[in-house]
Amino acid sequence: MADRKRRLSVDLTPLRTSRDFRLVFLSGAVTSFGSFISYVTIPYQVAKLTDDPLMVGLIGVCELAPILIMAFVGGALADFVDRRLLVRGSEAALALICGLLLINSLSAEPHLWLLYVCAFLTATFAGLQQPAMGAMLPRLVKPEELPAAMALKSLSMQFSQLIGPSLAGILIATVDLAWVYTFDLLTFAVSLLLLTLVKAVPPPPAADRPSLSSVVTGLKYAKSRPELLGTYLVDINAMFFGMPSALYPFLADRLGGPEVLGLLYAAPAVGSMLATVGSGWTERVHRHGLMVIIAAAFWGVGIVGVGLSHMLWLTLFCLAFAGAADMVSGLFRMIIWNQTIPDHLRGRLAGIEMLSYTTGPLLGQLRSGLMARTSLGVGGSIWVGGALCVAGSLALAAALPKFVRYDGEHGLALKQAADAEWAASAEARAASAG
Repeated sequence: MADRKRRLSVDLTPLRTSRDFRLVFLSGAVTSFGSFISYVTIPYQVAKLTDDPLMVGLIGVCELAPILIMAFVGGALADFVDRRLLVRGSEAALALICGLLLINSLSAEPHLWLLYVCAFLTATFAGLQQPAMGAMLPRLVKPEELPAAMALKSLSMQFSQLIGPSLAGILIATVDLAWVYTFDLLTFAVSLLLLTLVKAVPPPPAADRPSLSSVVTGLKYAKSRPELLGTYLVDINAMFFGMPSALYPFLADRLGGPEVLGLLYAAPAVGSMLATVGSGWTERVHRHGLMVIIAAAFWGVGIVGVGLSHMLWLTLFCLAFAGAADMVSGLFRMIIWNQTIPDHLRGRLAGIEMLSYTTGPLLGQLRSGLMARTSLGVGGSIWVGGALCVAGSLALAAALPKFVRYDGEHGLALKQAADAEWAASAEARAASAG
């Protein structure tokens, strides 16, 4: 019975053993909480200013362009500089952008163009920050604690996604938008304070200087590993076809109004949190690639239900089901990334990972917005996208047999061998230079 409880509960070991992981965990939880409030508020503000699903979907286009570039820049920098400083500097820039949103909301006639500019700038600095954060976390815990650390990180994100949008819906319905952005700005202040207490995370010995050549090195490594390519392609497929968040403001109008909007954004987090809290079983599973495929297909099934539902409770249930499936996929993708990638390439590969889990949702917003303007309407755009997600997952399973057969124990051994080879190479270069 005790063993069963351990398998069905989240492992708190990294929080007990690593001071810096605790600080980063708390910082991420606080800033994510505020950011999810703005994540709901910006599309709502655009929807109210334009009453056009496509204009809401264009937020994703504004975010996509800088991410395509900054993911590579941020990844290369994360392998060359102190990762903690890169995370902290980007967090300060994101706080300033939140300040711009606050000032714009105080205007008698808020500028639509400024909302798009802020979306562009936010994506730019997130592109610098996320690879450094992804590369920093494996350095804060022991290798055997990585699955637990990833589950905890996901749990904090899902808790923020659950509470943040729900509070956003309440605030949007009851107070001026300026107060919403003010709250987000305060969370940035707390997060920055916590990040200043984290110890330095210097780059690996003999780190590659940021350059086009170093970026290409990371791309070649990703291309050489079928388990990595599989995680990228499966997630892009799922999010491109099955991410309908641009339609939530219009779905909320159909199901109950602004008060419902926060529930729609928060419902996937309910499922995600349940999946994360019960994630102890993931440590016993080694067929990580197969689990990513299965979970992505179930995400699509949930989205089909959202599109076909005309009742609030059923819509929320389907979103929660989809969120649980996405969390299972995300946990196994993060385990694959952090247990197989050598430390000297971690920043560059984290940049590529960011492209995979951001381009799909951003393009998915545009896809859903475009399809909603056709005869399919809002509901049709959602359920057709979910069905295409399921079909794409099955097609990728057939096209990527090595990914489906991937075993995590073998991947960890490859990483350890690559780290040892790099360390020996760095020592040889240092001795030659001396």
